[in-house]
Amino acid sequence: MDIFMEKIVTKKKDIKDYLIITAIVVGSMVLSMVVLTFIPGMGLLFIAGILYLAYLLLTTRNVEYEYAVTNGDLDIDKIIAQRKRVRVFSASCKNFEVVAKLKSDHFTPQYKGFKKQIDCTSSKEGDDVWFIVLNYKNEQTVVYFEPTEKMLQSFKTFIPRKIFSN
Repeated sequence: MDIFMEKIVTKKKDIKDYLIITAIVVGSMVLSMVVLTFIPGMGLLFIAGILYLAYLLLTTRNVEYEYAVTNGDLDIDKIIAQRKRVRVFSASCKNFEVVAKLKSDHFTPQYKGFKKQIDCTSSKEGDDVWFIVLNYKNEQTVVYFEPTEKMLQSFKTFIPRKIFSN
């Protein structure tokens, strides 16, 4: 019997997101004024296009992560504006070296120094953030995620000595 669990996590906006949103709004307003000044006849058509493009760019800041665990395999998809889905991470838990809470003694400076870090969390500041260390695509990688207790129990059935709860 297959074991399947999923969870969707909405990424919280940070200062970078708000700066991008502000730049898009200000840029579209300035561009609209320029269009009205230099193309008065067809200006409304161009402004409609500018506003639509601004809307598309603004909604790309709405990001969700979907975790799916199937028989010990973890798949993480990034969902952008509920329009586009991109596979961010996919691996079997048997390849995991360490699975532990981010705010624990197991998160050593060695892991912090890994070049490849995949953040699939709402915010790394939360208490429910866990990390996975593995060799992913021939590179030492740290993956940050927010699993449910059932997901962790599923991993424990396959790799009991690599899951650290404390």
